Amino acid sequence: MCGTCGCGEDGQVTYSRPGEPESQTHHHDHHHGHDHHHNHHKEIQLEVDVLSKNKILAERNRGYFEALDMQVLNLVSSPGSGKTSLLERTIRELKNEIPCYIIEGDQQTSNDADRIAKAGAPVIQVNTGNGCHLDAHMVNHAVKQLDPQHGATLFIENVGNLVCPALFDLGESKRVVIISVTEGDDKPIKYPSMFESSQLCIINKTDLLPYVDFDMEKAKEYALRVNHHLEFIELSVKTGEGMEQWYNWLKKA
Repeated sequence: MCGTCGCGEDGQVTYSRPGEPESQTHHHDHHHGHDHHHNHHKEIQLEVDVLSKNKILAERNRGYFEALDMQVLNLVSSPGSGKTSLLERTIRELKNEIPCYIIEGDQQTSNDADRIAKAGAPVIQVNTGNGCHLDAHMVNHAVKQLDPQHGATLFIENVGNLVCPALFDLGESKRVVIISVTEGDDKPIKYPSMFESSQLCIINKTDLLPYVDFDMEKAKEYALRVNHHLEFIELSVKTGEGMEQWYNWLKKA
């Protein structure tokens, strides 16, 4: 948990639009329970306090989103699974049907936000510095800058990490975990908290199945062990296979 990983300690969080200077910089001290005197009781208590505070802020976000009749999806994955590519194609093919807004989370750079802006959606880049996840406070700041319209869909692309983001509710409607066939079929049992807290699992890069050692049915079996309600969509962002199933899920979610 973040009480031992060191993320965000005395770090700065920045918010920016592509092509514009950083619009806000906030000191973001999570106080995740780091205690150099090894007072373990204090460490655990501080960690609980952080998660409790985040939960309150997430509920406030949820109320804001519900008032605007917004669908909010928290996209989580390890680095390189194809979250940004999935969003790019989704925006290009659905932007005339669904108003899309994006919050991009990364430790550094605006590379992904630049890609999203070129695809045609309003986007805010959140650079977390030392932080390994987004939290409800960051999302609150970012969405106010986006100023989304009523009835829009907000995609939150979380920092690439299958551990810490599982602990932090952002106020989302649903959580979507994305894995790729290049990562190995045992991801769900190696990182069970992420799969347990998600409603949909997208398995990406299916065009590479002939070239990798990935057992699709075994991956699903492992995921269902930790979350028997989990839905699955197999797709390839590159070829477009399975994307229609993803779009149908979006429209019904």
